[in-house]
Amino acid sequence: MTADSSIAAVGRERHHPRLNVNCRIMTPESPTPTVAGRTEVPNPPLRLNGAQALLRVLLSEGVDSVYGIVGGKLSPFFHALSQEPAVRFVGLRHEAAGPMMAAATYAGTGKIAVAVGELGPGGLNLASGLGVAFNNNIPLLAITTNQHRASSYPHLGVFMDLDTRAVVAPLTKWNAVVNDGRRLPELARRAFREALSGRPGPVHLDIPQDVLGEFHLFDANEFDLAPRRYRAVKGPRPAATLVGEAAALLRSAERPLIVGGGGAVAVGAAQHVRELAKRLNAPVVPTQMGLGLVPSDSPSFIGHGGIIAGEAVRHAFQHADVILSVGCRWSSWMWDERGALARRSHKHININIDPSALGQPALHEVAMHADANEALGDLLEALDGGPPSDRSSKWLAEVRAVRAKYEQKLSVMAEDTEETMHPAALAKAVADALPKDALVVYDGGHTTFWSNDLTPVFDVRTRFHEPGMSHLGFGLPAAIALKMHNADKHVLNITGDGAFGFTLNELDTARRYKLAVITVIHNNASWGVIRMGQKAGLNFEMATALEDTDYAAIARGFGCFGETVHRAGDVAAALQRAIDSGLPAVLDCRTKFVPHPAVGQFVSMNKYGFAAPAAAEANQET
Repeated sequence: MTADSSIAAVGRERHHPRLNVNCRIMTPESPTPTVAGRTEVPNPPLRLNGAQALLRVLLSEGVDSVYGIVGGKLSPFFHALSQEPAVRFVGLRHEAAGPMMAAATYAGTGKIAVAVGELGPGGLNLASGLGVAFNNNIPLLAITTNQHRASSYPHLGVFMDLDTRAVVAPLTKWNAVVNDGRRLPELARRAFREALSGRPGPVHLDIPQDVLGEFHLFDANEFDLAPRRYRAVKGPRPAATLVGEAAALLRSAERPLIVGGGGAVAVGAAQHVRELAKRLNAPVVPTQMGLGLVPSDSPSFIGHGGIIAGEAVRHAFQHADVILSVGCRWSSWMWDERGALARRSHKHININIDPSALGQPALHEVAMHADANEALGDLLEALDGGPPSDRSSKWLAEVRAVRAKYEQKLSVMAEDTEETMHPAALAKAVADALPKDALVVYDGGHTTFWSNDLTPVFDVRTRFHEPGMSHLGFGLPAAIALKMHNADKHVLNITGDGAFGFTLNELDTARRYKLAVITVIHNNASWGVIRMGQKAGLNFEMATALEDTDYAAIARGFGCFGETVHRAGDVAAALQRAIDSGLPAVLDCRTKFVPHPAVGQFVSMNKYGFAAPAAAEANQET
């Protein structure tokens, strides 16, 4: 090989398809080539401002979505975004929707997204949506700016001053102020490492305005690092001894029960959950973050969402002898008045990526700090040595029979033909009219109970709750983000009239970006469950009326499709008209308030903790 050909092999020119620049690539292990005794000049450093450097790290992580509102101090970042076609920016009407949309992006696609906020009020507004991600263990990156370094941390008193780092610290897994642009690549990579490692969660970088705009020289190879070089991309595998112990318990089980949470969805463990359920003849309870781990037409399905899913779930927990929980943190949706539904009397196998989720609040017989997919794969392999479980088949039939009775009770409610729609009738009519591949977000407190029961689920990442913070108004921003990533699918936001009022301004966002999401409102013209509670508790009523708002007219005012629906029999045709319009749409469906059958269970799950600790301890033994 000649000297010239050696140079061509080592220092070739090529176009980087993601960064829109031509860069000279040098292999670090190769010696610097020489020509006629002269040393070849290595790649020159890159001159980038802080915003450009930040964007390059986002690209290396595959970020393709940024949500927020444009602002002056963030201009360097928006300028960089404007020159990068691989990342789509969606301009909102309120910053709180940004983290909600970023959370929905991850929940729906498994891809991390970014929410941005201007200094002061912009960062303050982000806090609301960050609570959604934090309480549901969803990773995202929040980026805010601040006053220039000369007048921030500590702040001098310039208008819009805010210690944004302190404000959002309780709502993020990790956050930092970037005081030097040269550290942006390092700190951005750390942010992704913190967000995506172990128990996932939102992270935050506060970057003063001058740090974003200031130029620095960066090593030419600084942005060539793949994520696997600076963070773990695969979770831990369980110890073989623990797998053996868990397999032995499952082989001995006569009444096994599987609980699947959002952690199982996040690592793609749905198929393993289904195989294990079949292998054990076990009923499965997906949590609200685990919808679709088993389809609602599966022989293993007995309801989802935890304690609000009806009598079959309570029956299963009361009579199970071995419980296997996967990626479930045992939040209050999985409690009753005595605490976690996994009792001390159960032989409990707990699998979780987060070690702090093992043993609190649900005690265990076997605990695996492990990736759910790895652990379930090992368990299935360990169980293959024995015959399929026949003794638990009667158990599964028993729990399924309880579920069938509950479904029959719901069917009777859904047949209600009174002048004002029963919420079950509306929920059933929407379910019957849904295209099978549609994506659905449940929003609106009590309204979600009806959707939870009556909307069929066929796979993971198709139905979306927000159980952790239970933030009303999550639905429309989430639906918009899902539609952005699923242009070929119908996306519905099923919500209550009270919840819709929190973020209905984002109809403007949906219209501007031509994202034809459909909102179905259970409009009972009240804060219904609050009114019920006021009457049942202290027998009063205050500020619960929400009459005389025409949500269909509001939608039309935003340039969207809007229609009022009064009868369940008219829902399918109205939904088709909404689809045919090609516009974001609102169906204002007039319903009456009827307490859901699980309201009593919902109340009981919030009673735990009021009893004296000693009494609660004693109750756990029974």
